[in-house]
Amino acid sequence: MAVEARRLESVDSVFGIDAAGRLLTEVMAPWMQDLGLLIEAIESGRPAGAPQDWQPGAVLRMPFSGKLCRDGVVCAQSLMALADAAMTVACAAAWSGYRPMTVVDQTMHFLRPVNFDVLADARIMRIGRTNCFGRATLVSAVDRRPVGIVSSAYAMV
Repeated sequence: MAVEARRLESVDSVFGIDAAGRLLTEVMAPWMQDLGLLIEAIESGRPAGAPQDWQPGAVLRMPFSGKLCRDGVVCAQSLMALADAAMTVACAAAWSGYRPMTVVDQTMHFLRPVNFDVLADARIMRIGRTNCFGRATLVSAVDRRPVGIVSSAYAMV
């Protein structure tokens, strides 16, 4: 039954770094693996003492590579792909498991060029049965200065 195929994993299951790593290799397109993305952190459940505005999310690292650059600066396409991957992992963390989805809107504000590793901290702003809205902050892994801000919307398929 089609409805059964879309059921979420049990809330008791934990979506962690290992599951997120499998998601990157099993769900993402093969060219995404060429980015060498690394899972830095997953927050799928509210930690004890978390602030009222805490949101589930994920932090991914994109290692610097000359293949991702134009004139020595990481290109916009790579940064957008990093943000998309981070949001996909953040959605899976919020649902305690991956659900097939597609991006329906993604807007990025580029704040400054970067020529180092980039970290994407993706947070879920609102999640429903059929959609997910989030934001990702991209920062230089060296000095933590902002590189870009991304807002995204996803639809379940």
